[in-house]
Amino acid sequence: MKTALFLATVALAGVSLAVQPAFAQTSQPAQSPPTQVPPSQAAPSQAAGPFAIPMSRPTPPGPVEPLAAPKRFTAQRTIAVKGQKVAYTSIAGETYLYNRAGDPIGSLFSFTYLRDGPRDPRRPVMFVFNGGPGSSSLWLHMGVVGPRRVVLDREVNPSNTPPFGVADNPYSVLDVADLVFIDPVGTGWSRVVGKGSTADFWGVDEDADTVAQFIELWLTEHGRWGSPKFVMGESYGSIRAAVLPRALMGGPLYVGLMRGVTLNGVVLLGTTLGARGASGEAGGAEVRQALQLPALADTAWYHERIDRRGRSLEAFHQEVRAFAQGDYAEALKRDRAGQLSVAERDAMAARLAGYTGLAPEVWAKSLRLSDAEFSRRLLADRGLQVGVYDSRYTLPLAGSGGDPVGDDPAMGRYVPGFVAAFHQMASEDLKIRMERPYGAIVWKDLLPAWNWNRTGVPPGQSFATDLAVAMRRNETMRVLVASGYYDLATHTAPAEYEIQQAGLPADRVMLRRYASGHMLYLGDTAEAFADDVRTLIRAASK
Repeated sequence: MKTALFLATVALAGVSLAVQPAFAQTSQPAQSPPTQVPPSQAAPSQAAGPFAIPMSRPTPPGPVEPLAAPKRFTAQRTIAVKGQKVAYTSIAGETYLYNRAGDPIGSLFSFTYLRDGPRDPRRPVMFVFNGGPGSSSLWLHMGVVGPRRVVLDREVNPSNTPPFGVADNPYSVLDVADLVFIDPVGTGWSRVVGKGSTADFWGVDEDADTVAQFIELWLTEHGRWGSPKFVMGESYGSIRAAVLPRALMGGPLYVGLMRGVTLNGVVLLGTTLGARGASGEAGGAEVRQALQLPALADTAWYHERIDRRGRSLEAFHQEVRAFAQGDYAEALKRDRAGQLSVAERDAMAARLAGYTGLAPEVWAKSLRLSDAEFSRRLLADRGLQVGVYDSRYTLPLAGSGGDPVGDDPAMGRYVPGFVAAFHQMASEDLKIRMERPYGAIVWKDLLPAWNWNRTGVPPGQSFATDLAVAMRRNETMRVLVASGYYDLATHTAPAEYEIQQAGLPADRVMLRRYASGHMLYLGDTAEAFADDVRTLIRAASK
C-alpha cells in the first residue's frame, strides 16, 4: 500500500540451489543451502514525514531455536483476461533469507502465480510490492494486478461494513507475465527468524538488499534467469523499486557483492522519490509547496468548487502546473526572502483562490497550505472532509479521531473491503492456514526504526537518481510512472518533477495520470492502468 509516509529477493554466483517442491495445504522443508548476503551495518535514523514517530530500538536477536520447515501452499484456478482463459498455478509460502555467515535471519512470505501450459523460461515475470514502509502487498494483489480482485459496492465512498466481495480480476496482467507478490520482512506473514534482527531488514538499503536476495532465490528455484524481469512498487514501494536495480546488479560500493540481475522494466505508482533523512526533501520548501498545488486544484475541479469554464481535468491540471512552477514558485521564493509586497501577496492569494476554491484570505497569510488543512477546508461549508489518499472520498468533518490513516475518508472506507477480500481469497482459493495474524500494514516499531541513511550514495540524493544510474547501465530498461490526479499523499507533479530532474531518458519513460487517487486503480481506471502495464511489458520484453 501506500502513501508518501506509509504506504507504503538470491544466491551468490556458483552456489547451487535445490528447493523442495511445494504441495497444496502442506508444509515442506526448504532444501536450499545457505545464501550469503552482506550484513546490515547502518544504524536506524528518524523517519521523515509529518507523522514521524519517536525513535525505537531494533529488536535484538533472541535465543536461536530450530526453524520449522517453510510452509508452502499450492492451488490451481482459471480466470478470463482480455477474452481468453488463463489457467494458472498459485504457490504461496515462506522463503528463508540468510546473512553473510549462512544463518537464517528472515522468513519472507510471497505469492507466486504461474500461467499453466508449456514451460517457457523466457516468459516475463513481474515482482510486485506495496509501500509503507511497513505495508504488505495486498493492495496491488487484490486491487488490480493479481488474478482475484476486491469487489466494492461503488467506486467512491463505498461501504466499509460487510458483506464484502471478491471476484475474478479481468484486468490482471497474468496473461502477459507471471506474478510474484512480495511481503517484506515485518509485514504480512513475513518475520525475523533465527539470528536475525529487525535492523537486518528495516532500512532503505537493508530492505532492497533482502528483497533482492529473495528475487535471486526465486529465479533459481523456478529456473527463470533468462526471463524478462520487471518490478512494480507503490508509494514507498516506488522507492524500493527505484533502489532495487542497483541492489540486484550489485557492486563493491553498494551491496558489496555482484548479483548480476538486470531488469527490463520498472513500474512506479503513488511515486515518492524525493530525498529523505536529515537533509530533508530535495528541492526546498518553495518547490515542494508549489508542486502540491495541481493536486489541490484537481480536487477542487472534481468537487466543482471552481469555475471549470469548459476545461477538461487534464487541461486544467496543465494550466495549474504551469502557474505553480512559474509565478507561484517565484512568489514563494520572494516571500521567503521578504521581497513580496502586500499588493503582490494579495494578488497571488486571489489567483490561488481561483484555482483551489478557497477564500483568498485563507491563502493570504503565508501563501502556503498543507494537504491536511486543505482536506478539511475545501468542503467545510458542507460539513465534509475530503480524503488525502483519494480526495474524491468524503466523511463528516466533525467527530474525527484524528488518525491520519484510520480516519482518512478514503483509507477509512476501502481498507476493510480490501483486507476482507484478501483473507477470503487466501483461505478459500489458496487454502492458506497460518498460525499468526497477517500484517496488512505495520507501523508500530517498524516505522520509527526505519533507517533512511544509505551506503555509497551521496546524502540528500533523490531516489530518482538510483533509477537514472540503472538506466545508464541498462540502455533498454523502461519505466512507467503512474499517478492519480486526486492523490494528496504522493502528488503527481512532484513525482514527475523528480523524474525529470534526475535526467531519466524521456524516450524510455512513460508518464501516465489517471482520474483516481493514491490507489489509482480504484474503479474504471484499473483497466487503463493494466493496459499501460501490458504495453510496458511487451515493449521491454522484445
